[in-house]
This record gives sequence, C-alpha cells and structure tokens, in this order.
Amino acid sequence: MKRLRTSRSVLVLCSVLVLAIATVAAAQSMKSANPVADRQRLMKLIGASWADIQAKVKAGNAEAVAVNAETIAVSASHIPPMFPAGSMTDQSKAKPEIWQKFPEFEAAAKNAESLAEQLRDAARAKDSAKVEAMVKDFGPKACGACHTPFRQPPRS
Repeated sequence: MKRLRTSRSVLVLCSVLVLAIATVAAAQSMKSANPVADRQRLMKLIGASWADIQAKVKAGNAEAVAVNAETIAVSASHIPPMFPAGSMTDQSKAKPEIWQKFPEFEAAAKNAESLAEQLRDAARAKDSAKVEAMVKDFGPKACGACHTPFRQPPRS
C-alpha cells in the first residue's frame, strides 16, 4: 500500500513537472509580433486552468488541482512581459494604468503567482479544507487584484 502511494506521488510530481515545463515552453512560443493576441492566449490558458480547478474542487478532487495551480503560477510569472509599452490597442482590454503604474501591475501578477503556488502546495499536501477555502477567495484576491485596477470591464 505504501509503495502504491509513493508511486502515485511520484507520478503526480512528474505530471506537475512536465506541465510546468510545457507551460513555460508554451509561454515562450506564444510571443509573436502581436502582444495583445499573445497575452489573450495566456489569459485563456489561465482561465481554463481556473475553470478546471473549480470543477475538480466541486467534484471533491482537491488534490488534483495542483497541476492547474502550477499552470497558473508559471503563467502569471509571464504576465508583465506580455505588456510592453505601446501595446494598447482597441483589441485590448488593458487600461492605461498598467503602464502608468507598472510596478503595481507587476506586484499584482506576482501576487497571483504566489497565491497559485500556495494553492498548489495545499493540494499537494492533500489539505482539502485549505484548498476549498483558498478557491473561494482566489478569484478576487488573485485575478481580481489585477483585473479590477488594470482591465476594462467586459464589453457588452
């Protein structure tokens, strides 16, 4: 039984590592001549990972969110470089405040990265209660901390 748990833990750890490497590679390959499209793809990846986290927690599989939380953490570390000066267009939902307050923008992205890492660690520790509590606050504390001051509301 102990051997099965160890094998399972190794498998989960290897999966997380492969996903993290793939996320970094994907983020690197996302860069093109169109930074708005690049960051929209990155944000869709984060959004899909967040949706998967919510579904897993709802299904009672809190341990499985570690992979998605790692994806968000790695992706969040790539957010600030995706906003080079002069990359605001009518296709972008970015507010000018990003470039006016870039250190605060970087801090918000770092906050999301840190919270995602904490969520990943709670999932790895199989602390379902902590994962569930963190998921309740993650949206406003991680995503909202950046979206509220730096992103225009969705267009109707």
